[in-house]
Amino acid sequence: MSARARRQRGYSLLEVIVAFALLAVGIGIVIGILSGGVRQVRAAQAASEAALYGESLIATRMAAGLVEPGREQGEFGDGRYRWTLTVEDYADPLLAEADAGLDAPAPPPGRLRHVVLEVDWDEGGPAQRLRLSTLHAGIDADALPPPAAAARGLRP
Repeated sequence: MSARARRQRGYSLLEVIVAFALLAVGIGIVIGILSGGVRQVRAAQAASEAALYGESLIATRMAAGLVEPGREQGEFGDGRYRWTLTVEDYADPLLAEADAGLDAPAPPPGRLRHVVLEVDWDEGGPAQRLRLSTLHAGIDADALPPPAAAARGLRP
């Protein structure tokens, strides 16, 4: 064999097989990374959607004045999300101090309700739960000043 023929031999079969194996491993790693990213995006989307549904439910109930003690359950998002709404009277620390005879400011008229909404969902993976908690200040009609006094800014 001449010197020129030896320089142009090319790659052996073993070298080509090793190159393809490395390429396959690299492609597998890239696909794994991309699929993990897609799963995280779906999970974030589901959590965001659950938060929007939950906040909307609480805001709607508060605006309609439907914040009475008790427990309700339901679904939204075509059954993808299950919710449990719990409303309890809130023990105001200011009232406890006033009852104990401490020098505490007078509480505002009305009552406080502790509103807790738990939203559950599971999209082909482990069950997820979002918990939203807030206080709602309901106003007792008896504690408000009469309309004429309120218009002048006076208290009875």
